[in-house]
Amino acid sequence: MDYTYKDLKHLKLAELKEIAAGMENEEVKGYTQMNKDHLLAAICNALHIDMHEHHEVVGLNKTDIKKKIKSLKDKRDEALKAKDKKKLIETRQEIKKLKNSLRRATV
Repeated sequence: MDYTYKDLKHLKLAELKEIAAGMENEEVKGYTQMNKDHLLAAICNALHIDMHEHHEVVGLNKTDIKKKIKSLKDKRDEALKAKDKKKLIETRQEIKKLKNSLRRATV
């Protein structure tokens, strides 16, 4: 059976030990003495499963938004140098809005 990190993470320790018992790999030797975190890492290494959960942005063009944020950061730095408080606040708020839109679109 093909497992994902998310699937394995939600299993109980006893279920992980059953999976490890059926594997013949150096990574899972001594599985009976491992706690859940160590056993999960060992199983993921043995099955070549990426332990990092990847998130995708859906419905937005991430690269365009990142470019806008970069340009706004440059404007923010200019406003800091010019000591223009109003422009500084506006650019910071715009950066925050763009970052929040990216977070909301993340799945």
